[in-house]
Amino acid sequence: ISNYHQWLSETNLRILSYAYLQIIEEDYNATWVHRYGEPIPTGTLTSLWSLSVAIFSIGGMFSSFCVGFISEWLGRRKAMLANNLFAFVGGSLMGMSKLCQSFEMMILGRFIIGAYCGLASGLTPMYVGEIAPTSLRGALGTLHQLAIVTGILIAQVLGLESLLGSDDLWPVLLGLTVVPTVLQMGLLPFCPESPRFLYIVRSQEHLAKRGLRRLTGRQEVGDMLAEMKEEKRRMDMERKVSIPELFRSTLYRQPIIISILLQLSQQLSGVNAIFYYSTSIFMKAGVQSPVYATIGAGAVNCAFTVVSLFLVERMGRRTLHMLGLGGMCVCAVIMTIALALLDSVPWMSYISMLAIFGFVAFFEVGPGPIPWFFVAELFSQGPRPAAMAVAGCSNWTANFIIGMGFQYVADLCGPYVFLIFAVLLLFFLIFTFLRVPETRGKTFDQIAASFNQRSAGGMMDLDMDLDLEKPSTELDYLGEDGIN
Repeated sequence: ISNYHQWLSETNLRILSYAYLQIIEEDYNATWVHRYGEPIPTGTLTSLWSLSVAIFSIGGMFSSFCVGFISEWLGRRKAMLANNLFAFVGGSLMGMSKLCQSFEMMILGRFIIGAYCGLASGLTPMYVGEIAPTSLRGALGTLHQLAIVTGILIAQVLGLESLLGSDDLWPVLLGLTVVPTVLQMGLLPFCPESPRFLYIVRSQEHLAKRGLRRLTGRQEVGDMLAEMKEEKRRMDMERKVSIPELFRSTLYRQPIIISILLQLSQQLSGVNAIFYYSTSIFMKAGVQSPVYATIGAGAVNCAFTVVSLFLVERMGRRTLHMLGLGGMCVCAVIMTIALALLDSVPWMSYISMLAIFGFVAFFEVGPGPIPWFFVAELFSQGPRPAAMAVAGCSNWTANFIIGMGFQYVADLCGPYVFLIFAVLLLFFLIFTFLRVPETRGKTFDQIAASFNQRSAGGMMDLDMDLDLEKPSTELDYLGEDGIN
């Protein structure tokens, strides 16, 4: 349920950006003619369209920064419930914009939906990470991305002209955002609040035990409660962590930098560029209905997210993330070569198609799902809300920058724009190899303790060979000369 509420809301950005430009621009023009009796000026239309696309990310940037405060104030479950109000209002405004002949309603609805998604992208991984057993935390965290890509695929299918993609029915597609919203508002109250939040933050041991029993189906939950008691004991020794403290403290500085760069590796990977070029590439390859090929790319999205779902607890987060980044880097180079030779070597269009599907597949293996839940794993209960806020804001800021700046860079560089993404992917790959720890099979307390030991030893370098399963003693981390 907690992963279900973002799917249609998140897909609106893709729909508006890649498929419905002409239809919605015509609607904006019709509204302008109705009001002023003349066609809309080209510059005004471009500005309104750009604002309609970009304001989604702006809403996400602002709201994601509030994740920490809202999750602590209302609790994880109540915060997700209250957040549905944004989705309901935003979806209703977009769905009614054509009927009311108001592009202002569309733009405002986009902003509110962006605010909803900004909160959801932080609250959902936090809640799922806290209620999931350690052995399934990565797999359940991947469901967040699976819900999003499933929504993209459903929206692509519903957006076919024979369904809801016509001039008259496109507002219905955007208004469908309210359907999962209503569903979640009806079902989420039956889900328990996060036991970690109840015990560690609110000190409500009785309610935490009740939640654990509901989640596990076991009457005896003493072992899990003991783990939370140890985490609470450690947290009580720390003062409350604010966002500035994440960067000032040597204890939190390294994990928050890792969190930010993981989020940037998702948004700066070039996946939006792939979707931008996909339709024209499919057309040059002779695909008579490129929209179906684009839907095929969406199906690949879903299929390889499922692959990641089954591999993340076997291969580990770090390994999968590096595999995804490396594969995307190779595909980006192949894409550059194929696009550069496309005019002189027609069969290169088929190589381009294979590179598109490969790029999307590798994205969903690692950089797509992993950053969303990995941040929650790097921090204990105290700093987690602030860290999720910073990471989420980084993700949405990068989303906004790509949305506003990619078109200009693509016009300037042409097909060689993918070389830029290849370099960025190579950088993120090296960073992940050198700095990102493996968290598979580790409790939150073990992960936090590893950073504590490094900080206490005066060592800020992450040793990838570190075995967190060993007891957390100083001898496990320090050599004869006191250096890791």
